[in-house]
Amino acid sequence: MSAGGLASGKSDGEWLRVHPATPFVRGWVALAAIAYFFGRDSFERMLQGQPLIDDRIAGRAPLLLGGGALMLVLAVVSFILSWYYTRYQVAGGYVRVNTGFLFKQQRQARLDRVQAIDIVQPLLARIFGLAELKFEVADAGESAVRLAYLRIDDARQLRATILARASGVRLDPAQPEAAAPEAPEQQVLQVPPPRLIGSLLLSEQSVFVVLGAAASVLLSALTENRAFFLYLIPAVLGLVAAYWSSFNKGYNFTAAISPDGIRLRYGLLDTQAQTLPPGRIQALKVAQPPLWRLFGWYRMQVNAAGYGAGANNGEAGARTTLLPVGTWDDVLNMLALVLPDPGTADPLRVFRQGVNGLDSDAGFVTTPRRARLLAPLGWRRNAFTATDTALLMRSGRWWRQLVVVPHQRTQSIALQQGPLARRFGVADLVLHTTAGPVAPRVIQADVREAQALFDAQAARARAARRRQTSEQWLAQVAPGLGEPPRQPTETQEQPAQAPQQEGQQRG
Repeated sequence: MSAGGLASGKSDGEWLRVHPATPFVRGWVALAAIAYFFGRDSFERMLQGQPLIDDRIAGRAPLLLGGGALMLVLAVVSFILSWYYTRYQVAGGYVRVNTGFLFKQQRQARLDRVQAIDIVQPLLARIFGLAELKFEVADAGESAVRLAYLRIDDARQLRATILARASGVRLDPAQPEAAAPEAPEQQVLQVPPPRLIGSLLLSEQSVFVVLGAAASVLLSALTENRAFFLYLIPAVLGLVAAYWSSFNKGYNFTAAISPDGIRLRYGLLDTQAQTLPPGRIQALKVAQPPLWRLFGWYRMQVNAAGYGAGANNGEAGARTTLLPVGTWDDVLNMLALVLPDPGTADPLRVFRQGVNGLDSDAGFVTTPRRARLLAPLGWRRNAFTATDTALLMRSGRWWRQLVVVPHQRTQSIALQQGPLARRFGVADLVLHTTAGPVAPRVIQADVREAQALFDAQAARARAARRRQTSEQWLAQVAPGLGEPPRQPTETQEQPAQAPQQEGQQRG
């Protein structure tokens, strides 16, 4: 059976194998380690013009070569067995992956719970025309299913089929289990490399390194001790590594829209094609560091189920980035994809005030003036407003940010009030969504307004969840393109419950 069963017309439900080269692409490091361990001394002796085998161990050479050959054979056999016992199946509304020879494991994911699906190509896999398929499901702490490796065309075909069934696209009624063609796409934006490089040079890391360098020069001049420059070496090395990682992951970043969802592509050495259904985004943040204001640049990040568990590592950080650096027009384009119905008659004014505004323009409710001592610079920025479809929270005078949470994505709500906040009559309201880089929080709102927002947001979230009668995201974003909604039966999952209302937490 081939890896491209769906693409080649094989029946749905048949167990298929990944590409035969998979174990060697994944295990080349082990083969290189074996070759290095047994061949290092001989290689060094060859460079020095000496015999390849030391006379002192010449008698044991056959034994060493036999041991190396045995380890190589065992590694190759384990590779072959891992490939033979790795199979996948798409059937009955599930995708299943079986792995393991001695310790068997089966992982499965419901197609209607697929949150996002990625095609990843490490450098070696790109050379062989292979790709890894990852898909995230709700409540998954890590990738629920990973298929490595398939031929790139087969990976795209399988992704198209899974996303079509997950999103609710109506396929040919005569062949409901047939492979779906890859959906067309329309490019929305592309980040040019010069802008990406400029954003890195004007990033927060650069500011800290410049301040550290200035402090080192000053201390060296005052103390006549040049040792302070040594402290800059690890900082510079760390900065170079961070720059390279960000450039490698953000290079050639493009965003496109298709019936499958938002398609993101990026990467220099290791490329990744990510498909994120807009109806499954839990929260969104638009941020602007201080130096980026010179060029009007912004960054956008999202919370999505399955991505948050490793949000602190580079891979998860790239996967939760909706826009690494873009202009205001780029921000509006991406907002239109994530929140097609902003729920307000003047969305441009509301979002502009949310990102760059002050005070109570466009309906924002700010921190009361009596509490300005708690945030002397930010009290006019800290504010919130609600539209018919989402809650908007802005904060930060220097590092500006706007957080947008669709009402139906609010999982729970909490009021928090510390001793100083109680003294000034303000409180914070925290919205809980899936884990990720976005932390929705209304900062220092008047306590009465915070309590009113607590009740109103719970009611809005409850009503929005009642209207969400399908797990298929396309039926929520564009009902006319998906399957018509069906009445729930005893075997169907009931709509999600209203968000839990946590008690008012007093700290």
